[in-house]
Amino acid sequence: MTSPSGSTPPSGATSPASASPWRGSHRIVTIGLVALASLSAFEALAVSTAMPTVATALDGFGLYAMAFAAPIASSVVGMTMAGRWSDRRGPGPVLVWGVALFVVGVLIAGLAVSMEMLVVGRVVQGVGSGLEIVAMYVVVARAYPALVRPRVFAAFAAAWVIPGVVGPLIAGLIVEHVGWRWVFLAVPALAIPALLAVRPATAGLGPQVDGATSGPASGRASQRLLPLSLLAAVAVLALHHGGQQKGVSAAVWIVLAGAALAVSLPPLLPAGTLRSRRGLPTVILLRGLMSAAFFGGEVFLPLLLQSRHGLSPSAAGAVLTLAAVTWSVGSSVRGRVTTLRDTVFLRGGTLVMAVGTALAALLVAPATPVLIGYAGWALTGFGIGLAMPTTSVLTLQLSTPAEQGANSSALQTMDAIATALTLALAGSLFTALGGTASDSAFVAGFSAAGAIALVAMALSGRVVASRRAGPDDDAGTGTRASAVFDSAALDAAALDAPSPAPTAEPTP
Repeated sequence: MTSPSGSTPPSGATSPASASPWRGSHRIVTIGLVALASLSAFEALAVSTAMPTVATALDGFGLYAMAFAAPIASSVVGMTMAGRWSDRRGPGPVLVWGVALFVVGVLIAGLAVSMEMLVVGRVVQGVGSGLEIVAMYVVVARAYPALVRPRVFAAFAAAWVIPGVVGPLIAGLIVEHVGWRWVFLAVPALAIPALLAVRPATAGLGPQVDGATSGPASGRASQRLLPLSLLAAVAVLALHHGGQQKGVSAAVWIVLAGAALAVSLPPLLPAGTLRSRRGLPTVILLRGLMSAAFFGGEVFLPLLLQSRHGLSPSAAGAVLTLAAVTWSVGSSVRGRVTTLRDTVFLRGGTLVMAVGTALAALLVAPATPVLIGYAGWALTGFGIGLAMPTTSVLTLQLSTPAEQGANSSALQTMDAIATALTLALAGSLFTALGGTASDSAFVAGFSAAGAIALVAMALSGRVVASRRAGPDDDAGTGTRASAVFDSAALDAAALDAPSPAPTAEPTP
């Protein structure tokens, strides 16, 4: 396996340094990647804390929701660009541009003199985030042995825990004592050192030469996908806007956004994804279903705790912090247990999510002890912690080296759009059924989230494609995913045999 420095150890060598992302030549790149993930987490939570003050200062409550929706939408464009770019040029330039645009975006937001200017900054920031996350996945694919990758993804999950606990507090203190602008303006001081830690390790992770993905044909394919990603981004914004409306207006916006997604989304994903074709397409679909199940339930939980059980906003929000901690614990378990098949983690994780969501739904009854709801949502966090990193691991395993960027892009795109779609539909359904005054509104939200988790569990076995599968079953996936391999066999092979040395990145 090629190390971050570009050297290739002898076949069969398994050094202690290669067994952990925190040892040997992996240490610096892991620190840099986790620092970038932590920074993204802190920024997201800090902005949520500061935004009411920002909107008041800029007299921009009319664009309050747009300030949150804009980076989600524009990230789809960044993800699409990053996939093909990483495959053609390597992840290094993509990561640099991603962090650069992220920094430019937060600087625009921090210096904003109007809410419109702040939204523009958030759009630029979203494109950078999309580039950055896909490039980070490709770095994981190229720099770490397959057996180590689950631990890296577990570290990404852990990177959200500390920001989740202290981020809102720190952001609140900054807003109160220094000023809201520094919630944005302080980001470059952290982002640039993190990038400098990762950058040297990406120098040897150049493009993986493959005739199917390099050259003019690949460039034309990327150009065709850009307008589709822009249309998908507009659809995400329309979904978000529709979710804020009521009655016929909400239905019209959501239907129009759905039509735009029906046109733009399928070409951005491996063929057969929305039909759960065996192999990689089902892996991508499961990622979206898991996000929909988790965030579709989470959006109602603090509101339920406050309206039915009289908890303060901080006490109600604590359940989300608890879930972030158990998500990290689940990811750590997934990273350390290598003797079980991937389907076990997928089925077990989604089943635990369904059970946890059902327990949280019991809070609709005021007589239900709050601790039951907390325990239920902690279970849900643990379940997604087991299952979500497994989709990341499988996406990299079931991709040729020349397609790791494109497939990581599809994974992240499905995640973002599924989350946006779920929040829009859940918000509209909740309003239509009577909102906080209606038990049925809460029950419908949790029921939908639990049902989605059960659908994901039922489809989990389809990540494994039969060796006897016919050409129609596997056609168009664009990867070796169709020829299934047992995860354990792949992990062992990755440690025992050297991978092809990457082509050196061109020097400017």
